[in-house]
Order: sequence, then C-alpha cells, then structure tokens
Amino acid sequence: MAITKVVMPKLSEAMESGKIIKWLKKEGDRVQGGDILAEVETDKADVEMEAFGAGVLRKILAQAGEKAPVGTLIGVIAEPSDDISALLAGAPPAAEAAGVGAASSARKDTRPEAAPTAAATPPAPAPPRPAVVPAPAAVTAAGGIVMPASPGRVKASPLAKKIAAQSGVDLRLLEGTGPGGRIIRRDVEQASARGVSARPAAAVPTLAGPEYEDRPLSPIRATIAKRMPLSKAPVPHFYVTSEVAMDRAWELREELNAIEDQPKVSVNDFVVRASALTLMKHPEINASFQGDSIRVWRRAHIGIAVALEDGLITPVLRDCQAKSLVQIAEEARGLAERTRARKLRATELSGATFSISNLGMFDVAEFSAIINPPEGAILAVGSVRRVPVVEDAGLGVGRRMMLTLACDHRVMDGAMGARFLQDLKRLLEEPLRLLV
Repeated sequence: MAITKVVMPKLSEAMESGKIIKWLKKEGDRVQGGDILAEVETDKADVEMEAFGAGVLRKILAQAGEKAPVGTLIGVIAEPSDDISALLAGAPPAAEAAGVGAASSARKDTRPEAAPTAAATPPAPAPPRPAVVPAPAAVTAAGGIVMPASPGRVKASPLAKKIAAQSGVDLRLLEGTGPGGRIIRRDVEQASARGVSARPAAAVPTLAGPEYEDRPLSPIRATIAKRMPLSKAPVPHFYVTSEVAMDRAWELREELNAIEDQPKVSVNDFVVRASALTLMKHPEINASFQGDSIRVWRRAHIGIAVALEDGLITPVLRDCQAKSLVQIAEEARGLAERTRARKLRATELSGATFSISNLGMFDVAEFSAIINPPEGAILAVGSVRRVPVVEDAGLGVGRRMMLTLACDHRVMDGAMGARFLQDLKRLLEEPLRLLV
C-alpha cells in the first residue's frame, strides 16, 4: 500500500505555519481516510486535521505544542511492512524548521502566551499617599502675614487685577488696604516689588509602577497587521453609502421571532440574505481582481465578520444565494459560536467572495470597512436607529440603518456599486421578498 505523507496543511489563505495542539491518534494506531488525526492551531482557529490515506500512523514528527511551516512533514501513515526510513531521513525536525524548540506534549492553553504573572515579578510597592500641602500664608501690603481666607471671590479693583495678571501676583495672597479690604493698585505694586508671585502649584503625587506595557501580538492580531496593509495600500478603495428604511424588516423580524421552535432571526441575517440575492443580480460586485483578469463568482460565499477579544475573524457562510432566511439565521449563529470557541472547520476559514461587517450592536451609526483580498467588496452595516423622518404625511419617527459599500476600483466603478446598493436597499425595504 502507498505511503501517505502527513504534512502541515494550509487551512487559510494567510496561514504560514500551524501549531499542533494535540494528536488524536498515537503512533501505532490504524487510521482510515477521513479520520481526525490531530487538532491544529492556526492564526484564526483550532482546526481538526484529517487523514488522507489509510494505514498505520507509523511516525509523528511534530509533537503537541510544536509549530511547523505549511507543507512540512509532521507524520507518516504506512503499513507495518513498508520501509519509511528514507522518508524520515530526509525530513527536517518540524520544530527546528519552524524556528522553535521542543515543547511540552500536553496542551496547556491554545491562546497567545499570557504576560508574566505577578509571582514572576516582585510586587510593586503601593503608591505613597500624597502629602497635603498647606496653602501659603498671605502677605499684607505692609509686609505682615495673615492666614489665607477660604476660597471665594477676590475683592480687587479692575486695575489691580490687570496689574496682578501682568506681574504674576496671586491676588489671593494679598490683604487689601482699600475700602472694605478691597485690593487696590498700591497693594499689588508693593507685593510685586517684594517678589510675591503666584501661589506654588500643589505637589503632584508620584505614581508607582511602569509607565506603559508592551503586549505581544496574538496570532489573530499579527495576521491582521500583516494583511491589512496589503489591502488598504495597493487596493484603490472607494465608498458608496445609503440609508435604508428598516421599519418593515423590523416588524417582520419580530413576527418571525415570535414563532416557537424556529431559530431567532437577527438584522444581520436579513442583510446576508438580501446581499446574496443582490449579488446574483449584480455579479460584477461578486468579483475579485486577478492581475490580468477579473474573476466573477456565480455563488455567494459570504464572510461574516466576528469580533473576538484579540482581533477580528471573518468565517465564511457558503452558498447563501441558495439558503432561506431561517437557514442563514441558524447557520450564521452556529458559525459565530464556533468562531468564538475557535473550532472552525477548514472550509469555513477561506473562500469568501463578499464580506459583511456589522457594528450595529455597538451602537455605531455608520463606518467604512477595509476590503479583505482577494474579495472585491465589503459591506459595512450600522445600527438600526429610531430617528425623525420626513414622510408624505409630515414629520414622523422611523427606523433607519446606514449601509456603506467599500469597492475595489480595479474591479468595479462607482455606478456599479451604487446600483448594487440601490437594489439591496429595495430588498431590505420590501422584506417579504426575502422569504421567497
């Protein structure tokens, strides 16, 4: 039987290396094609790695906790009688190829390494209590000393105030010799001659501890930092924005969510369904730049941006053009849950033809998103707001939502983007068409 090489798979477009979380099969176990061999941590999620051949897992070359570049040999499947010595002799150690040392065989944590704990560093001393600095005594025009009065309005003539401001004399430190204790010009000039200046500032307490903290990039944030300049710099973005009346869609959503034993439908599910149908009508938006050609997709694989604590992941909901609103709602919820649990499948990590980023849940009215190459467009969705609207009957209150389409100008122009957004708006404002 043929020997099967187990190599670190490329599980996403941006993936360059992967980390073995744990092997689900051990050396000597018999495996069949499709069996799950191991769990691999990528820059986006923890993914199950399948076997593509049958036989015995003869050798594991990358242990749990070790990293390996994409394409590196990390295991061998063969029959017990097969000679794999030549294959093993030519295989560099996976950890060495990745530039990392050996790691523990037990998985401690799949998240980015945490900062050193308090036990590793001596605790910082508690900040000292700031000393109370007593207010300085006041000086009379004749050179006497009086205790400062309680804070309040200073009685001084306009001319005295002007001279005090020019000479830097704090009027609160003086005792006036004018009528009723009013500070007059002579008081300020005499105080200035003796060098009475503004009240010294109160002492600022010294704060203990470091002034800043450098946090290492998580795998997700490192990927974002690498890919976004590749998008924003070379891709000529342009944006078109439209306001959508969401009154009917909001009412329909409430009616659908009142039905028992049915997945709850979100505003974003309406947007995904409407976008998929509109992309079928405007395939020039469902396209990507290929250098010397434009690839136009006939199916709507929509990336749905999901915010995590350490970055943003855009898993893919495939064939949205063929799915009902309820199907999209159910699958989108499962997709978001697997994303937050970092348990996405390999097919959900890449292959989007169009993306949607919704910040409405954060009460963001409107924003512009960055295109995720090689896609040609991304839709930014704001919150549904109750706002004053002018209608035929006069002024009223309506629900409105802002949509901003970011377009790759190499693939499409402004009129194309505007027509797409116009038809998308019509679908959302006539939501019963989304149930067909």
